[in-house]
Amino acid sequence: MKNTGVTQFLLDHAGGKPVSFHMPGHKGSDIYRRYGYDAFINNFIDCDITEIPGADNLFQTEGIIKETADRYKDLYDVKKSYLLINGTSGGLIAAILASVPQGKKLVMARNCHKSVFNALTLGGIEPVYAYPSMVEEYGISGAVEAEEIARCLDENPEAEAVILPSPNYYGICSDIKAIADVVHARGKVLIVDQAHGAHLKFMTGEPLAAEECGADIVVNSTHKTLCSFTQSAVLNYNSDRVEQYILEDKLQAIQSTSPSYLLMASLDINGDILEKHGEELFAEWQNNIEGFYAKAADVEGLKIMEVPGAMDKTKINIDMSCYGIDGNQLEELLMEKGIYAELVTGNILMCMTGIGNTKEDYDRLLAALKSIAEESVLDKNGAGHGSTAGTEGSEKADNSGAALWMKRRALHDIPKKKQQVHIDESEGLICAASIIPYPPGIPFVCPGEEIGHEEIEYIKLLRNRGEKVIGVDENMCVVVGKEG
Repeated sequence: MKNTGVTQFLLDHAGGKPVSFHMPGHKGSDIYRRYGYDAFINNFIDCDITEIPGADNLFQTEGIIKETADRYKDLYDVKKSYLLINGTSGGLIAAILASVPQGKKLVMARNCHKSVFNALTLGGIEPVYAYPSMVEEYGISGAVEAEEIARCLDENPEAEAVILPSPNYYGICSDIKAIADVVHARGKVLIVDQAHGAHLKFMTGEPLAAEECGADIVVNSTHKTLCSFTQSAVLNYNSDRVEQYILEDKLQAIQSTSPSYLLMASLDINGDILEKHGEELFAEWQNNIEGFYAKAADVEGLKIMEVPGAMDKTKINIDMSCYGIDGNQLEELLMEKGIYAELVTGNILMCMTGIGNTKEDYDRLLAALKSIAEESVLDKNGAGHGSTAGTEGSEKADNSGAALWMKRRALHDIPKKKQQVHIDESEGLICAASIIPYPPGIPFVCPGEEIGHEEIEYIKLLRNRGEKVIGVDENMCVVVGKEG
């Protein structure tokens, strides 16, 4: 009988030779084979071991794991680096718990990843939300301004630390240097979720990596854009404002006691490739990106999102709404051509490039976009009527949820008693478990916030589109506070 589970899906997908513009950044085995790691790939399953003699220990590194961690310390030029096998999520949780005592306050960007909200629950920590700017045209969150962080800290001087993502999912970067100055002037700790920017340290020009801008702890998803395996990451300890032994204690509490040697080996290989071949690879990557942007500018009606300030250009945010094609439709059209993107938001389709993408990948993406444009009808007023999209009755891209995402809601105590109710019955009740569209993994309604009619309608819209919403089960039930 044919296996119809996860394994068969993966084999079938790989057999189709797809072009990956989604994480992970290695984009397959070619980059490993290019630099002579065939032996590891060919003996993959035999490398899955535990802490036998000589294999070191992730939580008391004295041998081979320490060597790999020290390599990252040197690559990122920080005080100490820690290998993570529970992803950036685990690193962020540990960093927060090490920086903010039980029951204290944390200033956090409202567009933080769900793992940050999980840390609040684990530490009994009270959030103070810093709201990012909005990119009104696309209805997405932009940079977090230093002035907003200053306001939050001045209004909450008892807050212990600040955390924000930079770059965010779309590649929009905050001014970490200015924010670090604000935070440190008030004697606080700055944690940067650099999950989407592990590569910034090695690129030429702007934006700079958070490690270079004064952040105290930086967590990098090396798997997202570089070439380690999914679920591997690196935490960089960059100052003495957080006690190192407390951070290490939280890391061992959060991470698995059976760490994967395959993940750690991929971190080792990634570090080796960066050290020995990084100059060549990053030059190729930047040349390919610049070449793509230059050629894409010649395709009439094809728009690449631009925003003021610093932008990580390795995230390609494509807009073909002039052809009446929204992000979901564009994603489908590209998948028909064997090209898979990372994220859809309204009219935007975000293609996440990585260190493993080749020039051929960019050429295929550009050719596909040209083909889609040629098969469609351009409306220079912005409402297309193409044969491939925009037909009568089709739903136009909806950015209406953006304002709701950044809505400043009153915070109530997180309910201790909880119950499940159908979402239609949740209006006016206090959310007790985060409601999180995924991707991007940013909570839409957080514990302690009231669920309103607009929120209910938008969540139902997402589910009716077939999108994943964590916190809403198959019966459309959500977890809320229970009276009494």
